[in-house]
Amino acid sequence: MSATQTVHAGADRAAHSKALEVLARVGFVGYGLVHLLFAWLALQIAFGRPSDDGDQSGALRTLAAQPLGRFLVGAIGIGLLAMAIWQALEAAIGHREYRGRERMVERLTSVGRTVVYFYFAWTAFQVLRHANSSSADKQQALTEKLMESGGGRALVGLIGLGLAALGVGLVWYGAVKKFERHLRTGQMDHRMRVLARRLGVAGYVAKGVAYGIAGVLVVTAALNYDPDRARGLDAALHTLREQSYGGFLLTLVALGIAAFAGFCVVQARYRKV
Repeated sequence: MSATQTVHAGADRAAHSKALEVLARVGFVGYGLVHLLFAWLALQIAFGRPSDDGDQSGALRTLAAQPLGRFLVGAIGIGLLAMAIWQALEAAIGHREYRGRERMVERLTSVGRTVVYFYFAWTAFQVLRHANSSSADKQQALTEKLMESGGGRALVGLIGLGLAALGVGLVWYGAVKKFERHLRTGQMDHRMRVLARRLGVAGYVAKGVAYGIAGVLVVTAALNYDPDRARGLDAALHTLREQSYGGFLLTLVALGIAAFAGFCVVQARYRKV
């Protein structure tokens, strides 16, 4: 057996690890809890009440401040790390049920998910180490530093365009119900399929709106040399709150993010892992 075949076989065994599957499913539950807290912070902003940063790091800090919260944040971090490893394996050797260009798109999508899950796992462990650290402040500080360097504003603008594109992609992904292809729908009864479809559509569209606004704000920050607007999802939620009927619109987004939290729980049971 060649070295390449040996590596491939080892990765294949890891991909079919029962322990990894269990941790990934636990990770979906934790990911849902983070989004439920994220939705609660968004509601606080919608009603004009002071809150932590309106993003996932703010949600994790909120959880860490509760009884047994640090233990739960650590468990969530481990689950998200397992999800990142799972998606990295999918990117390397997975999605064999697809062929050609379709498989390539799925593997590239898994690369993106690997980055996202690893980032959230890293955020969870950072919250455990520094409970008061703010990702929104860090994003603003990084933007300021980039803008001071040659070509930095252009790079910030490209990052903003990437975020906006991600937002559009999430809205499309939810609207066309693309997520259903990754669920074991054959194991669901009719009511569960309808529930999963509704939660998935609402959740992905709401997340897409939030990320899309965040991307537009980052582009605006680059164009106007205004790092204060480059605070990620937190700035996006506050900006939405400032618009006409902003409180109502932000409440809808918060409910959509809460729906995504519910969809994560559905994935914990029915996702193809």
